Amino acid sequence: MINKYTRVSLLVVLLYLVPCSLIAQEKNNIFQYSVISALMQGNYDGNLTIGELKEKGDFGLGTLNHLDGEVVILDGEFFQVTSEGLVNRIPAESLTPFAVVTFFKAVERKEINETVSLNQLTASIDKTLESINFIYAFKITGKFSYVKTRSVPAQEKPYKKLVDVTKNQSVFEFKDIEGTILGFRFPSYVDGVNVPGYHFHFISADKKSGGHVLDLMTTGVTIEYAKQDNITIAIPGEGDFLNTDLSKMNPEELKKAEK
Repeated sequence: MINKYTRVSLLVVLLYLVPCSLIAQEKNNIFQYSVISALMQGNYDGNLTIGELKEKGDFGLGTLNHLDGEVVILDGEFFQVTSEGLVNRIPAESLTPFAVVTFFKAVERKEINETVSLNQLTASIDKTLESINFIYAFKITGKFSYVKTRSVPAQEKPYKKLVDVTKNQSVFEFKDIEGTILGFRFPSYVDGVNVPGYHFHFISADKKSGGHVLDLMTTGVTIEYAKQDNITIAIPGEGDFLNTDLSKMNPEELKKAEK
């Protein structure tokens, strides 16, 4: 019998096996379901429920089965941003093909009181990090003069690759909006496992707008972040994942899909 999913645990520097129950319930340790290379190849059906994911973290991002929108996880609440721009609370029985969560506890804090773009913001953050070879989680809260996000519609089989799906993505632009941008910075050596660099999702303060962040301009924000000590990866134990050639992922396609 094939297990529902297989867990693999990683220390940021060294690979080793650790009981999942020990890692997933600690602060600032990541639980990830599946790998980005599988999502890039069109693996849009997973077998992990949102109810199960809630046990692994209260903060993070991902998507739903069939690639049905963008998932934003903040303060233990799970939201779906649809391709129509609607924000829905996600039922516990919903399934995900890819998600990254943690029980977030900020360790560092930084105030940005000037107008900066997304690229300027991340460049500024990079200068404050202990090392770019660690994984970090970020919570950026405050006012934004501009936020540009996207979402994608639910897909039908045969599934297209992610880079092709995002060619028809829905793009949303918001001005003078309060909310939270959250996500992660992964180092370059995780290529194929997760998105190298920054990956952010947005949710407005009134929980009516959001999506995958494409660009922004800050007005005044507080950045809270923490180094993630461990990452546990749950590998799907059934479905299309078993027969997907993950070596075919093109890093350039990932860059295009993220923009």
